[in-house]
Amino acid sequence: MPLNIYTHPDYASQKDLILSLVQGFHNEGQLLVKGSRNIIKINILGDEKVNIKYFKRPNAMNSVVYSWLRPSKARRSFEYAQYLLEHDILTPFPIAYVEERTATGLKESFYICRHIDYDFTFRELIHDPMFENRREILEQFTEFTFKMHENRVNFLDHSPGNTLIVNRGNANYDFYLIDLNRMKFEDMDIETRMDNFKKLWPSRAMVKIMANKYAELSNQPAEKLYAILMEKTVAFKKKITKKKYLKRKLKGKRK
Repeated sequence: MPLNIYTHPDYASQKDLILSLVQGFHNEGQLLVKGSRNIIKINILGDEKVNIKYFKRPNAMNSVVYSWLRPSKARRSFEYAQYLLEHDILTPFPIAYVEERTATGLKESFYICRHIDYDFTFRELIHDPMFENRREILEQFTEFTFKMHENRVNFLDHSPGNTLIVNRGNANYDFYLIDLNRMKFEDMDIETRMDNFKKLWPSRAMVKIMANKYAELSNQPAEKLYAILMEKTVAFKKKITKKKYLKRKLKGKRK
């Protein structure tokens, strides 16, 4: 298959090795995530672990769109990671992206980055109210999100599984964004900023902690931010719950 590879300058000398990993993707490597649209595997490049994310073939229309009108998901992941790191926002280091293109448009594509050995994700904080240092983690996570917003990053997939958290000890934590291909780079008012938290599915207690910390960082009234964030969160939860209910109801009718 005709493959085009684009690497970070630090990995330019390893193009052939990267291409070899991509060409053997379906038969080699350790499976990390198998989704309906994407697959992620761990493999070894030189002397380091890397993640290879495979984006399944787009439909005919999107194949053309990703060829002429919009960058592919793999390219966006690579370029967005570079932007984040340039602004001191952690994400696994971007190594390369690879695209298979034909005369009819984009076919398969791959994004390669360094592997992160993380300790947990935001999801664990939701399910375990007694999680060790939960308040400290939530406050530091809020600082991390505030930093994103100040750097004009609106992460549209700011959801529980898309932040990897590394425990550095002494109640200090690092946060790494993953699944980067859906972002907007824009100035955000306070409504938009609070809206960006809603997909995290926080509890009322979590909302209070995060709203208070964001208020401290932004010089906004804590009561105002709490009210906005609660409204956004409750509306989102209702929307998703309703969608799941209708989906189950429709499935039941088909039986």
